[in-house]
Amino acid sequence: MRRYTHLFLGILLAAILSLPALADTADTNPVIKSGGAIHPRPDAMLQPDRSQTYKALFSLTKDSDPKLLNESLNHVANAVNIFASAGVPMDHLKFAVIIHGAATPMVLNEASYQKHFGTSNPDLKLIDELKASGVQIYVCSQALVRFKYEDSEVNPDVKVALSALSTIVMLQQQGYALVPM
Repeated sequence: MRRYTHLFLGILLAAILSLPALADTADTNPVIKSGGAIHPRPDAMLQPDRSQTYKALFSLTKDSDPKLLNESLNHVANAVNIFASAGVPMDHLKFAVIIHGAATPMVLNEASYQKHFGTSNPDLKLIDELKASGVQIYVCSQALVRFKYEDSEVNPDVKVALSALSTIVMLQQQGYALVPM
């Protein structure tokens, strides 16, 4: 009987000691609140160096259901939250997004999105939060023309770039890592 009591106490102690570790893996949104939930892992290998500056260009081309948040945009929010949760200061994150191809509609302002899709733009809040956190957001003007959208239909938080191709080349020459999504 005593052996089982020790076994039970051992299991109970192990369970109690694991509670803080489980709490550390809960979803959290340290910077971008409306998307990009992460699971902090301070024990994981290859943690970002807090003294480094990180430059990334996210190339978003995937479409989504017009009523749902674009998953690629959510991954950009995830990247911001990952680096922030690892202690990298926000001024050390030089993140940019180029939106083109089938992802282009996400940049439409509310009135235009309603006109084209008959629903609210689910990406606007996340775009606003990304911009507020310092992420530069661009849309390809060539894609706007191809999809027959006017510049006046573009969310004011998004800058119209000459093209996705030129943006990718220019920012990579400035040291940005390309992250296709």
